[in-house]
Amino acid sequence: MPLTLLFDRSDRARVTVSGAQAATTLNGLVTNDVATLTPGQGMYAAILTAKGKIIADVRIFAMADHFLLDTSAEAAPGLRTVLTKYVNPRFATVTDVSPTISDVGVFGARSSDAIGATTGVAATTIATLLEYGHVTAETPFGTLTIARVPELGVEGYDVFVPAEHRAAFMHAIAGTGATVADTEAWTARRVAAGRPAWGIDMDDTTLPQEANFDVLRGVSYTKGCYVGQETVARIHFRGHVNRTLRRMHVDGATLPPRGASLVRAVVGDDAGEQGPVGELRSIARQDDGTILAIGMVRREVETGATVRATWDGGETTAHVLGDAGDRV
Repeated sequence: MPLTLLFDRSDRARVTVSGAQAATTLNGLVTNDVATLTPGQGMYAAILTAKGKIIADVRIFAMADHFLLDTSAEAAPGLRTVLTKYVNPRFATVTDVSPTISDVGVFGARSSDAIGATTGVAATTIATLLEYGHVTAETPFGTLTIARVPELGVEGYDVFVPAEHRAAFMHAIAGTGATVADTEAWTARRVAAGRPAWGIDMDDTTLPQEANFDVLRGVSYTKGCYVGQETVARIHFRGHVNRTLRRMHVDGATLPPRGASLVRAVVGDDAGEQGPVGELRSIARQDDGTILAIGMVRREVETGATVRATWDGGETTAHVLGDAGDRV
């Protein structure tokens, strides 16, 4: 990976929630405990259906007088629908700031130096931020919020910048030696980090535990009630899920399609095949030509197991590396 990669992530949706009851309102809607946040802190969470399935995964940043929520473009309609339906305007105000605030991602070993040199914020201040921690500063590009985020499994930050300064800010960051990268590069590095994406690896048929939200630190089991909590708590305290997202290495040079079936191969005296044990979700070719993937795999398939990936017109073998998210 180049020392610093630069991504325009402005396709994500950004929404603020403000008002005296903002924290209480959000706590009734998300899986994590918003009430524990103080300004400058943040967290990852999910918004669920009443049956505990993921409508959207969200990042929540506590500001001085409001919360900033953001999610992917794919999950944005679900987030907006829930906020419109459940947030009482007498207690909290929801404002869509996507048109006015852009999101620029800066990732890699020199990312804090690049941001510091561009904004005037001390690189040490940026580099010592905790996960989802953030700092707001006045800069030549207006008021910026710099947030540490874990999506690519390396040091990285999302910089929330006024939309009118986005292009100038990206140009300035590129001037420090950062390499502007595209969606394909983002996907390859996200998959290598084992970071699931809504609409690809998980959706409104997926339980938080299936998407490894415990590993991703996206669920609190000590907070009060929220939509979908009964299902999530019952699984945690009394049972388990039958499948989870797993990181995988795919053999060969052919990129399998999303949805390719995973079949457990049995060797030795029991040579043959068992039934399907899962499917591939995200698949991406890495810079060195290897193919990595995230698959939804039955829990009895152990780490290190070899499975067959099959699809119409092709097949290959794949190897289970571990839970998705366990390297974040």
